[in-house]
Amino acid sequence: MKLELQDKVVVITGPAKGMGQAISLAFAEQGAKLVLTGRDTAAIEEVATKTRAMGVATQVLRCDLTDPAQTEAMGQAALAAYGRIDVLVNVAGGSGPIGKTGWETSHAEFQEIVELNMTGCFNTMHAVLPSMIAQRYGKVVNVGGTFGMRGRAGRMAYSASKWGLRGITKSFALEAGPHNININCVAPGMVDGPRFREKVCANMAEKLGITLEEAMTRHAADYALRRVSTDTDVANACLFLASDVSRQITGVDLPVDGGWAML
Repeated sequence: MKLELQDKVVVITGPAKGMGQAISLAFAEQGAKLVLTGRDTAAIEEVATKTRAMGVATQVLRCDLTDPAQTEAMGQAALAAYGRIDVLVNVAGGSGPIGKTGWETSHAEFQEIVELNMTGCFNTMHAVLPSMIAQRYGKVVNVGGTFGMRGRAGRMAYSASKWGLRGITKSFALEAGPHNININCVAPGMVDGPRFREKVCANMAEKLGITLEEAMTRHAADYALRRVSTDTDVANACLFLASDVSRQITGVDLPVDGGWAML
């Protein structure tokens, strides 16, 4: 099965580390042309060095995704660089407070994560969809989370932001569908990496008085496949939804969680 992403112009937010870096490298391996965007351009340039070494055209654009003016400018800069935008992958996001009940969560903490996880995706979609509509082709992949499908005690703010992103995704999918644009959401469960180990597992270990390794094992036991997802698992799902292999799929939530959210 060929994904045929060669020379597609792909805008990726939050590409500097973790899932974002893995997704950027996965598209580079497919031969896509990249626009890597976010606030920390120094960290993004490190990824761009890797993709350029693979022979992939790569633009790095600084953008605060919560600022509408900056996201609109980013979209115009991407168009100026390549003449079109075929794919948008919204990876940038945050985890919000961990281990706090809703009533312990401050107003500022709640607003910050909603602004990043919801408004940031709205802003980038608002910036690129007009050009996709004009060319009658486009793919948008929003990276959500399974806590936006089932909820999670101690993660109210994050859960709320990812529930909201699902609504944004589905409504945009209905509106953009007649223009031959697919808009979907990949919903990772826990993904192994620094955030999972140093924040989520560390929080559980401290609360239960267990080791970090025991906390990781407890998390894996929640899933049907008894393993935690990797960045590559998420990247592969993004490739699938960004390709024409998934041409008849839009408005869906695709859990990448080893069997938790839907079982």
